[in-house]
Amino acid sequence: MNPPVAPAELGLWPVRAEAAALAMLLQDSLGGELYQPWLNDQGGLSQRQQFALAYCRHRQWIMIGATGIAVRFLDGLPQDKHSDPAVVVVDEAGRFAIALLAGHEGGANSLAYRVAQCTGAQPVVTTATEAVKPLVLGIGCRKLASAEQIGRAVAQALAQCPGATLAQVREVATIDLKAEEPGLLAFCATHGLPLRVIARAQIAQRAWAGKPSDWVRQNVGVEGVCEPAALIASPRGRLLLGKMALDGVTVAIVDDAEGWRNVVESP
Repeated sequence: MNPPVAPAELGLWPVRAEAAALAMLLQDSLGGELYQPWLNDQGGLSQRQQFALAYCRHRQWIMIGATGIAVRFLDGLPQDKHSDPAVVVVDEAGRFAIALLAGHEGGANSLAYRVAQCTGAQPVVTTATEAVKPLVLGIGCRKLASAEQIGRAVAQALAQCPGATLAQVREVATIDLKAEEPGLLAFCATHGLPLRVIARAQIAQRAWAGKPSDWVRQNVGVEGVCEPAALIASPRGRLLLGKMALDGVTVAIVDDAEGWRNVVESP
């Protein structure tokens, strides 16, 4: 007798049939088990009841639908932050990936960034640890730049900003062409930093760059990478450090510690 097949780590639950295409895109990129609850009423069970039965089958969930529906589906299911599955909610248009449950312990925060990389969505993370990390690093690099090269460039950039430390960095942002750079991925993994990938078209629309690069313009088609990537990732922030280059790596730093106050106080 063959042993039972273990359930996938990830479950994908599109609430409506209209979200199936997005769910399949996510499955192609991230794997997991895709549910189609509108095709199976399981003996007259509501969709909410179906989800409750499947809830503990997976360590992580992506639910595609409204957050209000997700909250109602989850009512009564979470028990403990150390054992609850991670839940990320994605709207049907793929604009936002919201880490709703088990952000740190279950990995919903990192899952939200993975969803964002697949869809171009804005990752939404509200855990307190991230809320007090005001810095975003924009990083550009030559092909196959090592994690050590990137680390040295980041250290030099932070050293130019009094009081700034790597512990204050919330995320790293780069252009989509660098999304699979092994050195950049290794640097982020070593320091537990999520990588925000910004589409080249979006960077091209943001024409401003403090120090435009002829090489980047000719080979990538944009004025620069690190500055616009960091500013797009943190639109309320201020440029704390413009592009700094070291050994084939460029770094910019954006600080949004006073972001909401700036919006409130602006004339």
